[in-house]
Amino acid sequence: MSLVDIPQSAEKKKSYLVSVTDIIKKIKKTYPEYTVNNVGEIDTLVQYASEKSRDRPWLKWLRVAFVMLVLFVGSATAIMSFHNDGQMPKIFETYYRIFYGVERENPRIISIPYSIGIAVGIFVFYNHFMGKKITDDPTPIEVEMELYENDVTDTVVEVLNQRKNAADDKVKNGHS
Repeated sequence: MSLVDIPQSAEKKKSYLVSVTDIIKKIKKTYPEYTVNNVGEIDTLVQYASEKSRDRPWLKWLRVAFVMLVLFVGSATAIMSFHNDGQMPKIFETYYRIFYGVERENPRIISIPYSIGIAVGIFVFYNHFMGKKITDDPTPIEVEMELYENDVTDTVVEVLNQRKNAADDKVKNGHS
């Protein structure tokens, strides 16, 4: 016995919205003497996904390498653009003059620790170093991915609800 009516053609549609009211109606129809109370979500999203991945392992690694390369080049460009806009070499020369009392062009004694500081800051911000998490807190990327997944799920539920309501309205108005 199926608790809810989900079409068997998982190939055509991959997402189905199951409402708790539909589930309660089915339970009440089968067991009229029972009292059913909902505790939790009103709608449940059922998604079908194929179990087997057709990707070759080397293709996955190639994609990962490509994404890493794009991210590395992009972040390096962003940092260099910031440094250029912020005129960091002039700032380093000013610091050198303030601390050492001598004019010097491109003082490495300041730029090298600054570069190391950027790397340490990135490790601390993203909470990872050498494949290990520094703390148990979620990283900013994990937080954003969770928010993104929640937004996608909410949007899919909303769209499926609208479709279901439109179909119910057609049935109520006598259209088939």
